[in-house]
Amino acid sequence: MNNNNTAVIDEITKKDKKIAMRVSVVSIIVNVALSLFKLIAGIFAASGAMISDAIHSASDVFSTFIVIIGVNISAKKADNEHQYGHERLECVASIILAVILAETGIGIGISGLNKIFAGNYESLEIPGLLALIAAIVSIAVKEWMFWYTRAAAKKINSGALMADAWHHRSDALSSIGAFIGILGARLGFPILDPIASVVICLFIVKAAFDIFKDAIDKMIDKSCDKETVDKIAAVIREQNGVEGIDDLKTRLFGTKIYVDVDISADGNITLTQAHQIAENVHTSIEQAFPTVKHCMVHVNPKNS
Repeated sequence: MNNNNTAVIDEITKKDKKIAMRVSVVSIIVNVALSLFKLIAGIFAASGAMISDAIHSASDVFSTFIVIIGVNISAKKADNEHQYGHERLECVASIILAVILAETGIGIGISGLNKIFAGNYESLEIPGLLALIAAIVSIAVKEWMFWYTRAAAKKINSGALMADAWHHRSDALSSIGAFIGILGARLGFPILDPIASVVICLFIVKAAFDIFKDAIDKMIDKSCDKETVDKIAAVIREQNGVEGIDDLKTRLFGTKIYVDVDISADGNITLTQAHQIAENVHTSIEQAFPTVKHCMVHVNPKNS
């Protein structure tokens, strides 16, 4: 049985797109302002760590543009050449963001290792107080942006937006490293800066890996988690006329779910009655799970 709820899905898609666009615009404005503030602070306070952190924040602007492109393309309606829609293109945006995130983390780690092995810590210029203040402001702002973007990503089930949220978190971690390094330098322990950079690198690369894995899973038709499948099965069994579930398959298609189910019903009922049972199963799944885009129901006679 085909999904006849296209109008509802299109309306949900438009709503999700608006949320994603609003979050992305806020992200761009905040990142541009924060990057300029940190760059100015890094220059006037003679802090290489803060200048690097400013560049990291500027990279978030680029990543947000990728999110905007990914969300817009994935929200396009199905056409003759793409009859199942374009949701997977958002996964492509997530993969690109994951790569950027990994490169950022690795770059921070390599820079930290180079400083550790280079030595000559006494020759490093001690940064001014303004750099320390900028680091604190950056930590607070980027952590807020992480939770703000993460909440929106969960609400609309957007992998690209979730990837952007973790990019904000990586920037917050980077600012923590800059804070530790600047504070350590001002207290006479400049080695803390590169050590913190290496630790931050590990956190960022781990986040990038998780985002990359999630996007790949959605592109290769991975099934839903067991909890979701069990909930779908429970909804099916609640429908009148359903004698049992012969087979139940699910697959992730971008941010949407496809369901294929074989149910068994009394073999002596009419075709019209069997069709109504299938229709009830189909409708109940769509109502209980808004992210289900396509549901196919096949009815088998139980006494055959």
